[in-house]
Amino acid sequence: MHIRRPLRRPSERSQPSQPSRTTRRSPHSLRSRRLRSTGGVLLAVAALFVSACSSGSSTTAASPAADVALAALPRSTPSTLAPYYGQRLAWHTCGVPGFECATMKAPLDYAKPTAGDIRLAVARKKATGKGKPLGSLMVNPGGPGGSAVGYLQQYAGIGYPAEVRARYDMVAMDPRGVARSEPVECLDGRAMDTYTQTDTTPDDKRETNRLVDEYKKFAEGCGAHSPDVLRHVSTIEAARDMDILRAVLGDQKLTYVGASYGTFLGATYAGLFPDRVGRVVLDGAMDPSLPARRMNLDQTAGFETAFQSFAKDCVRQTDCPLGGRGTTPAKVGTNLKAFFRKLDAHPIPTGDADGRKLGEALATTGVIAAMYDEAAWPQLREALTSAMKENDGAGLLVLSDSYYERDADGRYSNLMFANAAVNCLDLPAAFSTTEQVEKALPAFEKASPVFGDGLAWASLNCAYWPVKATGEPHRIEAKGAAPIVVVGTTRDPATPYRWAQSLARQLSSARLLTYVGDGHTAYGRGSACVDTAIDTYLLRGTPPGEGKRCS
Repeated sequence: MHIRRPLRRPSERSQPSQPSRTTRRSPHSLRSRRLRSTGGVLLAVAALFVSACSSGSSTTAASPAADVALAALPRSTPSTLAPYYGQRLAWHTCGVPGFECATMKAPLDYAKPTAGDIRLAVARKKATGKGKPLGSLMVNPGGPGGSAVGYLQQYAGIGYPAEVRARYDMVAMDPRGVARSEPVECLDGRAMDTYTQTDTTPDDKRETNRLVDEYKKFAEGCGAHSPDVLRHVSTIEAARDMDILRAVLGDQKLTYVGASYGTFLGATYAGLFPDRVGRVVLDGAMDPSLPARRMNLDQTAGFETAFQSFAKDCVRQTDCPLGGRGTTPAKVGTNLKAFFRKLDAHPIPTGDADGRKLGEALATTGVIAAMYDEAAWPQLREALTSAMKENDGAGLLVLSDSYYERDADGRYSNLMFANAAVNCLDLPAAFSTTEQVEKALPAFEKASPVFGDGLAWASLNCAYWPVKATGEPHRIEAKGAAPIVVVGTTRDPATPYRWAQSLARQLSSARLLTYVGDGHTAYGRGSACVDTAIDTYLLRGTPPGEGKRCS
């Protein structure tokens, strides 16, 4: 399973229909992707996912969290890295007014820093206002695989609070293997179309074999097209790149806002360089101590929680195609599953120029995408109505294509490729055989009657990865670090609230900020309480009080 975030441009404002959230808008929802229609959405998906965003060992679903803690690196910089830490960036204009871009070098292999470089794309927007400059504020929207540079230029550099942008140089770097930073490549558009339409709820041995074949083709494609980079896209390596950038920018400490997978990246930085932690916000937190199967099961339950919220809201609306007032969430789920089964047997037209029809896989992807942001629920109701009552799958296909970052010409960004590359390298696969998946199906289906079977099978793909994983589950304590703000949303589908609670317990200096609500992440999504707490921390260095909750 992956954990990504959709990216909404500031102009894309849509209002949620849920009564308790009618005053909230989402112009600042921190996302790694965008929809081509109203609203925006994001990931974890059940249509050939690309593994768990923080895969773990192949232990059982009830496996305990890891006891080993990530060890800090020595405070002194090794002489072999001095050329990287001492480099000067050549900033230049890069097509977006107000932004500068540059290329930073880092060692491809930190164990052999003289063996070759990797070139990383960096962008910034200089502080725009008066007042004492506070240095650089580095941002990452998640993924893994989301473009931080794209996020900076499309949202953070123009959509973060004006006072924050006035005091900080807004900075982003595409992590290694992502977007502009020597991107991992795997399949062409036609092959990706086949991959994304493959059934992830196989009914027999033939369908199981086809699913395995697609996972193998995907992995083989990545190995063939990106053999060198594929071995060096771990989160630990990306965090070390962040420290080089911090030094090159002239900052003594790292100031950082990371969302979703970006919290894992930021927490890893804190664990490696606790003495260099400045003001760090980890929004939509991950728990690095969990093995993959446990993490995937938690996320499956998280999507069920989000679907329950959607279902309760849907039946209160006049345009809900899954039931009317009084229909229970369980019945709404049953109706949706029946629709998925119908699509599995008889895909419906979409009007797609490439002839794609809407089958179960693409439809499930579209529905899960909308679970990331309650502002997308009206769009989902409309898409489901068209598909269920008018035999028109175009709306759900739009949601699915946005999730996969497929454009109208049939081209895919490298988001899914980088997502798999990082996940499968960071930690071992959740499952290594189809028999293991079949044995785990009851637990996943209990966690989510709607999405469980697809999410279980989606956890298999790293079993065929061409590069052996280099990491294991671990705790991150970051002893000696300055206060770190960990943000958790109680009904977050992709990063369940318990993960934020766990990370806050691990980090020695964490302050947990709780948002009681729906959607993936909290900062910049309309809660004045959350935004004020984080802005105060970034601008004044004062973290939220212990146990602070917002609604």
